[in-house]
Amino acid sequence: MTARAAIAPSTAPPADAVSAVPEAEVQAAPLDFAKVYRKLFPLVWRTVRRLGVDASAHEDVCQEVFVVVHRRLPEFRGRSSLKTWIFGIVVNVVQAHRRSLRRQSPAHRGTGELVDPDQLAGPSNLSPYEAMTRAETARVVHDLLASLDEEKRVVLVLAELEEMPPAEIAQGIRVNINTVYARLRAARQAFSDAVHRHDARIRGSRHG
Repeated sequence: MTARAAIAPSTAPPADAVSAVPEAEVQAAPLDFAKVYRKLFPLVWRTVRRLGVDASAHEDVCQEVFVVVHRRLPEFRGRSSLKTWIFGIVVNVVQAHRRSLRRQSPAHRGTGELVDPDQLAGPSNLSPYEAMTRAETARVVHDLLASLDEEKRVVLVLAELEEMPPAEIAQGIRVNINTVYARLRAARQAFSDAVHRHDARIRGSRHG
């Protein structure tokens, strides 16, 4: 099981916060914050969640991301895609959020629900069992992602779930591309190991 295969893309933004704005239009008018917000809010929301921010803090962290975007948008010169540029901001804001939590309580590990079952239940024609299985799989994947250290989790989420090329990831998080490849290999191995441990626990509980 891979992270990409197990989780279908999902978002939970306010109903009026999402509208389809062509990428070319966003790029052509980079100073139009309202268009950037409408286009990229779903992306920011799901990335914040996938990076392990508690559900109770999703809105605050997303708001902080767009505060930074609004402040820095005039600096954007198109040297990377707008999506890549914003990913870098998301990663930095999430890391700052975690540092703040650790200062408040070093033992903080987060207890919020990472997955909205309604968003992950899939098509309405699924049987209750299929919907439950899909949602449970997503919960397991989020738990496995949470077992990775932050550097591995970031590159795995961006590469596997957001399908970003390594070169764009390197731009977004400001590291050498060889570092991205190394972290991604380690992250995939760690994720695979975590899957095997999870499966072994399930088998053990069934035969226990």
